[in-house]
Amino acid sequence: MDIDFNKNEDHNKLLVSNLKKRLVKVKLGGGKSRIEKQHSKGKMTARERIDFLLDADKKSIEIGAFAGENMYTEHGGCPSGGVVVKIGYIKNKQCIVVANDATVKAGAWFPITGKKNLRAQEIAMENKLPIIYLVDSAGVYLPMQDEIFPDANHFGRIFRNNAKMSSMGITQIAAVMGSCVAGGAYLPIMSDEALIVDKTGSIFLAGSYLVKAAIGESIDNETLGGATTHCEISGVTDYKALDDKDALNKIASIIDKIGDYDKAGYNRTKAIQPTKNPEDIYGILPKARTEQYNMLEIIHRLVDNSDFEEYKEGYGKTILTGYARIDGWAVGIVANQRKVVKNGNGEMQFGGVIYSDSADKATRFIANCNQKKIPLVFLQDVSGFMVGSKSEHGGIIKDGAKMVNAVSNSVVPKFTIIIGNSYGAGNYAMCGKAYDPTLIAAWPSAELAVMSGNSAAKVLLQIEKASLLKKGEEITQEKETELYNKIKEKYDDQISPYYAAARLWTDGVIDPLDTRTWISIGIDAANHAPIEKPFNMGVLQV
Repeated sequence: MDIDFNKNEDHNKLLVSNLKKRLVKVKLGGGKSRIEKQHSKGKMTARERIDFLLDADKKSIEIGAFAGENMYTEHGGCPSGGVVVKIGYIKNKQCIVVANDATVKAGAWFPITGKKNLRAQEIAMENKLPIIYLVDSAGVYLPMQDEIFPDANHFGRIFRNNAKMSSMGITQIAAVMGSCVAGGAYLPIMSDEALIVDKTGSIFLAGSYLVKAAIGESIDNETLGGATTHCEISGVTDYKALDDKDALNKIASIIDKIGDYDKAGYNRTKAIQPTKNPEDIYGILPKARTEQYNMLEIIHRLVDNSDFEEYKEGYGKTILTGYARIDGWAVGIVANQRKVVKNGNGEMQFGGVIYSDSADKATRFIANCNQKKIPLVFLQDVSGFMVGSKSEHGGIIKDGAKMVNAVSNSVVPKFTIIIGNSYGAGNYAMCGKAYDPTLIAAWPSAELAVMSGNSAAKVLLQIEKASLLKKGEEITQEKETELYNKIKEKYDDQISPYYAAARLWTDGVIDPLDTRTWISIGIDAANHAPIEKPFNMGVLQV
């Protein structure tokens, strides 16, 4: 191993260590004291409930672990968006589980909580996955009701999706394991089956205090909307559970009896580990985002048997395309090549930039994968499309549009892993969030933005200088450096993978070594939903 490999390895392992530390903090939710309070009531935490429900011998992935990070600080914060979402297996059946975290503001819904719940439902709807709701929430967070209540993709969309999923035949099971108040009361009752935990679970449109204020009736919450009331008088719920574990065992029993699903039929054989050590990724990926490296070396450490069958190897070299297997699943890989290469004319092409020939190759490959019903994996480390007169005269806009068209109209599952740069239109062409990837995750080394921190800071600095000069202010070299550093520091915060994950622009920040698991679980989910329409790219300026 050379010295650069060792430096890269140290740097990337530190990034992963930071990731794990942040996850430990996130998993505490509202903090240790609130967890203890939850336990004192005889209740499990959201994460304990999910872990008890999921098969312990099978892998799972968490969606949106960093949702809400460093947001709503003036309201005390909202770790993980106040709700935990995992895709895993219950009695060997893949499901998605959504659990309110009552240690975070009593499970109240912030704007990011609504967005995360909708993302969970979106995954269930797109992949026809059974979805389980573990309800323990005080309802909408009133100080921010204007940002969560009335719009198309706010709180009400949850119940609309309940109804849509029911009509699609997607299993929905809800367990009321704590508070379930006001509009939130509709979620469990719009599910196929609803359970309620005796003495700790309650459902009502208005609690006892509001009832007293509204109509003058004096009644306690248990009599108003507890388990006995809803299982024996109103008939609102279907099962009464003794405690959390009893409720979770009942859910597992119901899931165990669900019939098999129609499969999309994606190709899978026996999984084989990569022959090249995946941990080498830490040393291959450069410390500086401007440095070159060979993306093939990354691919060989992600795919089964380190076997990658390259498509159009000698053409459009700044994008790698080819077939492989990940955990046994057949995949088509589209990856940005980060090293400087020569094209067919012997001209140098910059790594991480999409040229016309690269876009053309990727378009053809994406079409082929759709034709063959092969899921697509995008490995992003892209600075954008090539600029300049030669590229413009060569039709880079047209070729880029063809690639975006192919990505947009793909009918096979798409999985996006942001390894390094994810800048500008390159993010779009390589299946960014706007292009509906089945799952999208970032490595700790990722950066998402219109352009790099250096480039953006220089542009913004010129604008700021011009504004100050208009006001008659003198700009010294010292002042210019101070302005530049201030602008770049702010911009660098915004291009962090954690900034993106907090806003659910990605489904998570992951250790590179977990990439195979994410893609495998994602394809298994997508296999629940047979393709219903043919691939059609529409009208193109070919």
